[in-house]
Amino acid sequence: MKAVAQLLCLKSEHNHDVYTVAPEQMVIEAVRTMAERNVGALPVVENGVVIGVVSERDYARKMVLQGRSSAGTPIRTIMSSPVITVDSRQSIETCMGIMTERHLRHLPVVENEKLLGLLSIGDLVKAAITEQEDLILQLEQYIRGH
Repeated sequence: MKAVAQLLCLKSEHNHDVYTVAPEQMVIEAVRTMAERNVGALPVVENGVVIGVVSERDYARKMVLQGRSSAGTPIRTIMSSPVITVDSRQSIETCMGIMTERHLRHLPVVENEKLLGLLSIGDLVKAAITEQEDLILQLEQYIRGH
């Protein structure tokens, strides 16, 4: 299977920007950014280091269900932390295993404390399907003798 580095290169062709938020920002700002950028989660970065992730799931469970105000609650209050990260050498299969085991939908890619990207479960599933399709094509060509 491909490594995360390859997936990030493919992903960056379409969207190379990784949007982040600071822990002291208000939740409403994160929700606004997620809506504007059409993303489901944002890494929370403090002094250049990823310290958490805030997601739509965090918002629903820790804000809406508890009746909190988005305008008056800092992201630090609802972010998922400690954050689970991977580096660019991890395989897509390993990342899928981590996400499945930990019930995660987003996984920051970090090397030397620097955020390189954010993988979604959709990114990983799409990559796995593409890889399987390529393998099937190669096998079909092999069987036909091409």
